[in-house]
Amino acid sequence: MAHHSPRFLHIVADAKKRIRETTVDEVNAKLGRRQEFVLIDVREESEWARDHLPGAIHLGKGVIERDIETRIPDPETPIIVYCGGGYRSALVADSLQKMGYKNVLSMDGGIRDWRNKGLPLTAE
Repeated sequence: MAHHSPRFLHIVADAKKRIRETTVDEVNAKLGRRQEFVLIDVREESEWARDHLPGAIHLGKGVIERDIETRIPDPETPIIVYCGGGYRSALVADSLQKMGYKNVLSMDGGIRDWRNKGLPLTAE
């Protein structure tokens, strides 16, 4: 597990007070049921290129607030965001909620837990 600084962990803990999270297993089940939602990988471009969840789109944490409205104009759209371990996605979920998105979930455990469970990944 990556070592994170205390200040970073503090802002993540603060964001987690305001957001809703989901688990890797719940996301996998939603995908299996072909449930309607937009899955967004908020990691860096190099991380996305290595591998990502099937059906995900890439909107990195550095640009998502700038680009989300053109990609997903309806603030009612169900969105699940994920990153490496669930920290950056928590910050993104908090930010999207502040922008008026009403159905945002952050995948706790991120792609790390997804990979550890041996679930399918894809790369372009």
